[in-house]
Amino acid sequence: MYQPPHHREDRREVQHALIRSHPLGLLISSGEGGLLANPIPFRLVKTEEGLGTLQAHMAKANPQWRALSGGAEVLIVFQGADHYITPSWYETKRETGKVVPTWNYAIVQVRGTVRVIEDSQWLRAQVGRLTDGHESKRMIPWAVGDAPDDFISVQLKGIVGIEVQITGIEGKWKVSQNRSEADRRGVAEGLEADGSDAAGVMAAMVREWGGL
Repeated sequence: MYQPPHHREDRREVQHALIRSHPLGLLISSGEGGLLANPIPFRLVKTEEGLGTLQAHMAKANPQWRALSGGAEVLIVFQGADHYITPSWYETKRETGKVVPTWNYAIVQVRGTVRVIEDSQWLRAQVGRLTDGHESKRMIPWAVGDAPDDFISVQLKGIVGIEVQITGIEGKWKVSQNRSEADRRGVAEGLEADGSDAAGVMAAMVREWGGL
């Protein structure tokens, strides 16, 4: 990933926080037919040593998992907040006019080696933990155990598990850090005036990473 120094985010806790808040990662691998890519919801598991692991499952009907056998290397992309940035928000536009549009975003890329898992007990536990993690925010959470056991057993036969041992992780927060303080302030205020939720999230990031 192209990494200008002012956009690089190496803090592990910040990288992990983005993965947890945006767990739908784009799983990219190479197979006999070329590159394959599928969006998969992942669960991040921290380990005492190393960079951690990512656990997920996919449909057996999805051909990608067969290309992951034998410790294949994969790239997983987690996309955080993003927003278009108009040059009209820059103070530099009023001073010189020498400005162009851009796009702000936060992203984490993970590289790792994969283990394919077909054990039904592992799959049941993984699906349960993944579900519980998202349902816990609901007033009346749904649990895997709410469905009949025979129904769940049939569903589990249609999926395979994957566990990615993380070997490398990169974070990039492109949130106007390369602009002057006046331009950063103009971007934050412009985004706030936009009024949308997405713009509000990006405005907060510009202020935090821009020291405003």
